[in-house]
Amino acid sequence: MHPFFSRPERLFVYLAGWLGLALLASFALSVPDGNLLDTAFVVVPVTLLYSFVSLSSWYVCRSLPLQNTPPVRLGVSILASSVIGGALLYGLTLGMSAIISGSSTPRDLSGGGALIVFLTGLVLYLLTAVFHYLLITFEISRGAERRSLEAEVLARSSELKALRAQIDPHFLFNSLNSISALIASDQERARSMTILLADFFRASVSAGRRQSIPLAEEISLIRTYLEIERVRHGDRLQLSVTVEDDAGLSLVPPLVLQPLVENAIKHGIATLIGGGEIRITAAGEGGKIRVSITNPVDSASSSRKPEGASFGLQAVRDRVRALTGTEGSLDTSVSGDVFTATVTLPRRTQ
Repeated sequence: MHPFFSRPERLFVYLAGWLGLALLASFALSVPDGNLLDTAFVVVPVTLLYSFVSLSSWYVCRSLPLQNTPPVRLGVSILASSVIGGALLYGLTLGMSAIISGSSTPRDLSGGGALIVFLTGLVLYLLTAVFHYLLITFEISRGAERRSLEAEVLARSSELKALRAQIDPHFLFNSLNSISALIASDQERARSMTILLADFFRASVSAGRRQSIPLAEEISLIRTYLEIERVRHGDRLQLSVTVEDDAGLSLVPPLVLQPLVENAIKHGIATLIGGGEIRITAAGEGGKIRVSITNPVDSASSSRKPEGASFGLQAVRDRVRALTGTEGSLDTSVSGDVFTATVTLPRRTQ
């Protein structure tokens, strides 16, 4: 189907252009005798009818793509189609003028007049073909851009799914190992941890079905996760949360902070005899939101990266990059016996 028939607004603009051309032609042809009305009665309907004839050049252009058609064949085919178009315009003009004037051979279409009408039809059909080639090229370009964007979205979605597929089992395995360690020493605590773990996964699965959740909900998931870990670590594990202004309403990827908190426990709190406090601070800065997670580390070993610590950090870094491009980041630093991970995200709200 011609694209103008599937988009009525395009057809309207197309016909409006032809109508304007018809009015200009009527005015120019009526200058010698000043009979504008009689001239318009012939020119306007003929031009509008010919505008539909010219739409056939779309199908000619579609059958002769510029990229694959030899130049000679392309030129001959388009010229032949334009000649036919010129002949059709002459026939339409002859018929319309004959109907209006009541003469089978109107005097203004004899000799030079007939040639002018024929050449006009030829040129108009040729110009319409050029216009259709430009339209086809534009549609191809838009289609390629759309396919490129769709491929990018699919690739990003696949990357995110792969990252989530890595993070979720990583957390589950660590939690199951903790439960396994408690079963032998404290079955009641192991039972409590199992129930909390089920609650956490129920909430995380619900959150994971969405592309983003409010930061306040993300921190609530972190609190549940830390309740699981507190079963094993007791009072050695403390939490402090400071969310400035309305940063809690900012949207973040679900479970983007959980791997960072997990690292803070496994490679920070768990390595210290007295444990320590995990501090989460969130603040909006212009169009960004920054969430920092700090935890104490063993100052004797803080200069080297603990084995396995990079997994969660790299997973979060890759996920932030896949979701935000260059707008987001994950930065880490060690100052004395304090490790800090800062997630920067574009500030968005519902």
